[in-house]
Amino acid sequence: MSAIKDIKGRLIYDSRSNPTLEVDVILANGTMGRASVPSGASTGKTETFKLSNIKQSVDNVNVLKTSLIGHEVKNQEEIDLLMINTDGTKQKKNLGGNVLLATSLAICEASAKEQKMPLYQYINSISAIKLDKFKMPVPFFNIINGGKHADNNLPFQEFMITPIKEASFAERLNAGVLVYQHLKKHLKEMNLSTNVGDEGGFAPALNSNEEAMEVIVDSIKDCNFTPGKDVSMALDVAASSIPDLGAVTYPLAPIAYYEKVLTEYPIYLIEDPLGEEDWNGWQEITKKLTDKIKIVGDDIFTTNAELLEKGIQMGVANTILIKPDQIGTLSETFRTIRLAKEHNYQVMISHRSGETESTFIADLAVGTGADFIKSGAPCRGERVAKYNQLLRIEEDINK
Repeated sequence: MSAIKDIKGRLIYDSRSNPTLEVDVILANGTMGRASVPSGASTGKTETFKLSNIKQSVDNVNVLKTSLIGHEVKNQEEIDLLMINTDGTKQKKNLGGNVLLATSLAICEASAKEQKMPLYQYINSISAIKLDKFKMPVPFFNIINGGKHADNNLPFQEFMITPIKEASFAERLNAGVLVYQHLKKHLKEMNLSTNVGDEGGFAPALNSNEEAMEVIVDSIKDCNFTPGKDVSMALDVAASSIPDLGAVTYPLAPIAYYEKVLTEYPIYLIEDPLGEEDWNGWQEITKKLTDKIKIVGDDIFTTNAELLEKGIQMGVANTILIKPDQIGTLSETFRTIRLAKEHNYQVMISHRSGETESTFIADLAVGTGADFIKSGAPCRGERVAKYNQLLRIEEDINK
């Protein structure tokens, strides 16, 4: 094994041209791990603190370095705990959750390289998540962007498709690409813009959420897929980012509205259908719809095991979104995933709207046995990079 010799932080830019942090961890034998931190446009109130001043973030990497040099890189949980204690605050407000996360992920990659293991295999070996075999996550493609991800009038943030028919990841990715390309053709025929939003999905000026769903259903059919059988839809409402959800679902109350659209469209999953503080509403919608669809908690849980524990006790949601930058270290991310699996919640690994070219979440999804992954549309390099990495991992697994 090898000890940490040096840690370097630097300013880089994300997919929205905002500055973000990248960290290199260098071992005594010369091995290097590298990680960077994405950012979200719609963020949960309980997410870990992110230091927006990247120059200060780089300085804080140097603060951490003095505590970490000499530690064996294989001791991920021990090092993560040391970083958490060095910060000393619940939301990592002293050093910044972005500083801790970039360092934590870079340590993981360095150790995987040092042991000459594929990253997804190494992640599994340190996660305390037992898998009978590696499986590929089912992809969700955000093919129409709305909300805070686009400059259009669509209130809902993401209109996704997911190839649900049993198939390889490569086949599912190809299905997503076909629907995406047919959607572009449809929008052109409607004389609408095919410019893309933050996550690679198109951002047309459609009249309503329902019109967006209609054009997606038509695009699925144009590929000779059966909606709801071969390819289904999914929504990320991002309700906490909508000032008045009732106005969007008028004349129906939000839960009644979702019940209605489930009868009209082939919807497999709804993420953040209600606001992050509406725990009673979440309890009600879960009770009513849990047998029909996947109900995904993002802003209400923020990858936080304590909040997930509350959700388990209250019967809130049946799926959790996992974003490592919401919690701040890899070990804490593992803890939340383990808790979800122990209580039969399904797990969806997610990118952020402001992304880097890092492919870490692809390996994280396979290494932890996640059920689903979303990384945006099959468009824009920082999105496609994750899907391409999953193609490589599937090839490795099949060997």
